[in-house]
Amino acid sequence: MKIGFIGSGIMGRPMAENLLRAGHQLFVYGRVVSDTTDVEQIIFGDRGLIHGAKPGHTIVDMSTVSPAATRRIAAALAERGVHMLDAPVSGGEVAAREGTLSIMVGGEAPIFERVRPLFEALGKNIVHVGGHGAGQVVKCCNQVVVGLTFEGVAEAILLARRNGVDPAKMREALLGGFAGSRILEVHGQRMLDSNYKPGFKVKLHHKDMAIVMDNAQETATPLPGAALIAQQMNALMGAGDSELDSSAIMRALERLVGDTK
Repeated sequence: MKIGFIGSGIMGRPMAENLLRAGHQLFVYGRVVSDTTDVEQIIFGDRGLIHGAKPGHTIVDMSTVSPAATRRIAAALAERGVHMLDAPVSGGEVAAREGTLSIMVGGEAPIFERVRPLFEALGKNIVHVGGHGAGQVVKCCNQVVVGLTFEGVAEAILLARRNGVDPAKMREALLGGFAGSRILEVHGQRMLDSNYKPGFKVKLHHKDMAIVMDNAQETATPLPGAALIAQQMNALMGAGDSELDSSAIMRALERLVGDTK
């Protein structure tokens, strides 16, 4: 297929490379596409996609943006006969590079099936989750679970350390039980090593949690745990840690007790 690909950052570049390896022809525009306003500008701006898109074309948004805005964008495109799928991803830079992303897709089922071969070049867990905006809602759910798991792992490490227990041994023990998780395995080790080279940056998780909390307000949904994660991301942003991996939530806890390990 001939594909226009916009956004070749930490995640976008390996995704584009995987599409090329799958034999598709790409036309790449290398700007950042990280927030709702970016997507709106790319689609509706003076040189936006809406001016060149023809009836039957499909726009796939794989960034993480507002579910409500996604529904508005999809409706405006539909008036011109242009299809849209919202298809945010999870898995970070490693999964993007390896083509093993989890892709949660909102939009019309027939359009999803048409685009599925492209998704299969990018990910392994590809799920059509509902209509327009549903993919973004599920990504909000993902960020809540990821953020709270980061927090739980960080708190466990801090508790072990302050009780004189080797946190590495604690992690090893927990990996074999119900507390075991991919986050404990990968990011727990990052926290032990204070290695926060970004796979998914704090500033992006901060933006995502703002989307979560906006949606919670719109739907009157109580999310006390998510509110805590939003505040932890605020703390990291305020401390100048925006470019670190979001597992640096460990740092926010360490600062509360004056522990800079």
